[in-house]
Amino acid sequence: MTQLVIQHYARPNARRHLWIGMAMALVGIAFGLEQAADWLAANPMAARGLAASLLAGAATGLGALPVLFLRRPSEKLMAPMLGLAGGMMLAASLFSLLVPAVQQVAASGTPWMLGTATAAALLAGAAAMQMLDRRLPHEHVESVEARGMMPNVTLVVAAISIHNVPEGLAVGVAAAAGADHGMSLGIALQNIPEGWIVASAMIALGAAPLRAALIALATGLVEPVGGLFGVIASTVAGGALPLALAAAAGAMLWVVSHEMIPASHQPGRVGAGTAGLVTGFAVMAILASVF
Repeated sequence: MTQLVIQHYARPNARRHLWIGMAMALVGIAFGLEQAADWLAANPMAARGLAASLLAGAATGLGALPVLFLRRPSEKLMAPMLGLAGGMMLAASLFSLLVPAVQQVAASGTPWMLGTATAAALLAGAAAMQMLDRRLPHEHVESVEARGMMPNVTLVVAAISIHNVPEGLAVGVAAAAGADHGMSLGIALQNIPEGWIVASAMIALGAAPLRAALIALATGLVEPVGGLFGVIASTVAGGALPLALAAAAGAMLWVVSHEMIPASHQPGRVGAGTAGLVTGFAVMAILASVF
């Protein structure tokens, strides 16, 4: 693509075609945005789900701000922070996703058939995350400075993005289905300490504080992408909505089991990690009760 642009500018007579192409692309983008705005206006719950995932993702950038004027969190603080995030994600997958899915299955005319399909969707959500984890090269944040060799920044960012997609998916599905129960607020709250951890990892990899904070914000803004898929799934699911809720729950449970709990329960930090996890679960229980 770069070579095409260079060739166009090397030939003055062809510049006009380049500008025409760019103008057509801008018109296409504007048309797409207009259609998306009309669709969201016609589907207010979908707009709510997308806004909720955007809020949750932006909270990651808010949590990254301390790296601009504070030191990195200590190893002792990392365990309860990661445990807190894991506990809140675990509770959110239960209160805002699985419970509403089970309630809808129980109220349906075919609970056995729909219940079996819902369980299969939960397993499929976890399996999709497992496949994504295996196929995309990445490096987990907790490995930064844990080994003699520093991982590549791109690989760390990829790992964080993989982690954030199911969060956005879950928030989008739950909010668009009217089953949020404080989930979007809870995910936003747990993204704040995550943002600090992510930005600190970027600093450990050599990034300047401002750049580290911006990278953390960028990884958080992956969540609205997942939120968009969640909103679409929730909107078109209809009677199969329990399947969408369960698939999002499966993806969240995979992240908690595969990443959050192992990262917070390193040798010597099990007690602190467990305390953080239980506290996070309790916070989400309060939010689910209030909302």
